[in-house]
Amino acid sequence: MFDDILARERAFHDAWAKVIDTDEIPVVDYFTACTAPENRFILSHLGDMRGKSVLDLGCGAGENSVYFALRGANCIAADYAPEMLNVAQKLADQYGVTIGTKVVNAMAIDFPDNTFDIVYAANLLHHLPDPLLALQEMRRVVKPGGHVCFWDPLIHNPIINVYRRLATQVRTPDERPLSINIIRHIRPLFRHIAWDTFWLATLWIFLQFYFIEKVNPNRERYWKKIIAEHRRLQPLYTRLEKVDHWLKHLPGLKCWAWNLAVVAIK
Repeated sequence: MFDDILARERAFHDAWAKVIDTDEIPVVDYFTACTAPENRFILSHLGDMRGKSVLDLGCGAGENSVYFALRGANCIAADYAPEMLNVAQKLADQYGVTIGTKVVNAMAIDFPDNTFDIVYAANLLHHLPDPLLALQEMRRVVKPGGHVCFWDPLIHNPIINVYRRLATQVRTPDERPLSINIIRHIRPLFRHIAWDTFWLATLWIFLQFYFIEKVNPNRERYWKKIIAEHRRLQPLYTRLEKVDHWLKHLPGLKCWAWNLAVVAIK
């Protein structure tokens, strides 16, 4: 069962990799744009990354690995799809930084215990048959006192669930967004965790894309578009983010957000 799912994920991402134009990847924006609240949250907990060893697990096109390298980290880009590693290496070459690359199954990470200062995973866990097994592996390979960081979509929001039913061609059939209850499973694994959720009122932007701007969700990935067009979206996003801050203080509403971000210390 696991092998079949992983094979489908690899095939999908290898095919996607072949059409990625690295000239169109705004590396820094993925961490500093207003519409990148998950990575801004994670960065706020990591501090100076110079000289740190980083495993970018499920690296995709490599924008995260390249960003960490730009900040002085020694980063290994790891992915189950070999074609994605080729894209990551090309992107690193364009930015003039050095990264390592390695094919890795996130549920059986091929590195010794206590290897990395930071293990980072963006939008990875919901692609895996067993996210908790991957988290245990991430904990295993990070050093004591090191950070395990990830962000992933949650399953609870009805607007996003409608979007998922529409955007079938840009998603894999085995994706399973996380439940907010994963926090209860993470706590016993780590000495300390910080977490938050993002995109409540701000999800109006997705509705705007679909109903007002008529953006076909199978031709443009909305989660990429919000980064690529963050300058245009900033006035609207900033206003809606203030509403999100208020909404998240109401009991039970944090779980209705689109994404969850976690920073855990071993």
